[in-house]
Amino acid sequence: MTDPLGLVGQSQQLGAAQQAQQGKRAESAASQGFKDLLMQNIEQVNKLQEDATHAIEDLTTGKRDDVESVLLATAKADTAFRLLQQVRNKVFDAYKEIQQLRV
Repeated sequence: MTDPLGLVGQSQQLGAAQQAQQGKRAESAASQGFKDLLMQNIEQVNKLQEDATHAIEDLTTGKRDDVESVLLATAKADTAFRLLQQVRNKVFDAYKEIQQLRV
């Protein structure tokens, strides 16, 4: 079974180099503003959705035969999108609460 999206076994193969890279991302995220961080996450969610769409198209056209990786890509994109929706909802709730403050 091939895994062109790199989703199968990804959590098990977290090496020292990848952990260091994640640490650098966390440091750069702390130095960025909320807007920049949010835009990066929106782009990542968009990329996951595009990858899932391409995987589905490849499966329906017969270019691939591994349903498991397609399901994983679709589930990963769905989970990321739902998380992004929850972040949006919390931001709107905070905005509404700020609007109600009396100065």
